[in-house]
Amino acid sequence: MEHITLLLAIVVVTALVFDFTNGFHDTANAMATTISTGALKPKTAVAMSAVLNLAGAFLSVEVAKTISKGLVNEEGIQPEVILAALVGAILWNLVTWLVGLPSSSSHALMGGLIGATVASIGVSGVNGEVVVTKVLIPAVAAPIVAGIASMLAAKLTYKIGARTDEKDTAKGYRVGQIASAGLVSLAHGTNDAQKTMGIITLALVAGGALAPGSNPPVWVIVSAGLAIALGTYLGGWRIIRTMGKGLTDLQPQQGFAAQTSAATTILASSHLGFSLSTTHVVSGGVMGAGLGRKGGVVRWSTATRMFVAWGLTLPAAGLVGAGAEYVARQGDWGVYVVAAFLIASCVGIWLVSRRQVVDHNNVNDVETDAEAAGVVTTAIAAVTPPPAGSVAAVADEALKTTIPAPVPTDPAAPPAPAAV
Repeated sequence: MEHITLLLAIVVVTALVFDFTNGFHDTANAMATTISTGALKPKTAVAMSAVLNLAGAFLSVEVAKTISKGLVNEEGIQPEVILAALVGAILWNLVTWLVGLPSSSSHALMGGLIGATVASIGVSGVNGEVVVTKVLIPAVAAPIVAGIASMLAAKLTYKIGARTDEKDTAKGYRVGQIASAGLVSLAHGTNDAQKTMGIITLALVAGGALAPGSNPPVWVIVSAGLAIALGTYLGGWRIIRTMGKGLTDLQPQQGFAAQTSAATTILASSHLGFSLSTTHVVSGGVMGAGLGRKGGVVRWSTATRMFVAWGLTLPAAGLVGAGAEYVARQGDWGVYVVAAFLIASCVGIWLVSRRQVVDHNNVNDVETDAEAAGVVTTAIAAVTPPPAGSVAAVADEALKTTIPAPVPTDPAAPPAPAAV
């Protein structure tokens, strides 16, 4: 029994570590556009998001039920499986954070859990219907729905404000952004904090501390809410930079449209018990808002890298989870080896991140590569004079001063002899 108690304690602590990484990994979902448009200062934004994430954790337990009672069969699941799943999820979160890619913490957790379960008891331990209907389909549909809604909302906001003063309009939408960002943070708490609640509840059931089918205890809800709030407050500045500046250049109207559409989608999915990725939803909303402004663009090179990360999340976390489960099932020493590997990996990733620090002081200082121009754009640029003050204009002026102008002919000079 003591062994089980110690193992459960390790699993619970590891789950709360995952919840912490989920918080700073997904801060960008709520606050990236608000920070990039200047509606809120960076530290103020993450503090507000942390409080609302904590509040959102108490609003519902529907997603927690999906994780703890729907995704995998409780029978036959051992605490070692949960530990292995968390190792896969945490490492994927940290790797994608290091390179600044917005990926799904939710899918990392579910991928780790599926991989560890298959390695432990086989494919029969996974509820395939739940994976398809409540994970895979929402993963594809949600960003598309949020993107279309955000694009239409952005077009509507510009149409409504077409005859108003631009500065006054921008100021009003900045206020709206703060409200919509708060709504996204609240929605994030109702969806993502519950995933950790569900995983801890599943571990307690697997370890015999709770009866099968139990809902998350109050202490689980409180600890999960606090962990994700603390992670949110620290701010995942690398991903905030990518989400706020790397995908597109947003104006306050677009930021408001993106966040409102994303919050509506997330809250609706939480009510239905869908284990939705807030990263997918908000990213879809940001890209939709980028296309919703006339002349707006989406940097598809960055988006493509992000899509690749999304596709790799489930299998990558699953493979790590399966490997960790194989080691952990060997006994006490296996559990300790897995825990030591996780700690060493986290420290190593953190040390690498210190080589180029991104924080609240430089989160908006980013230079993005321009997308490859099309034939028409290139042709127009070739015949259009460069704007005053641009690099091309300065170079043009320098060239004019370098090449001497033609010397005028003296009228008094004798004419040149005519050619014969």
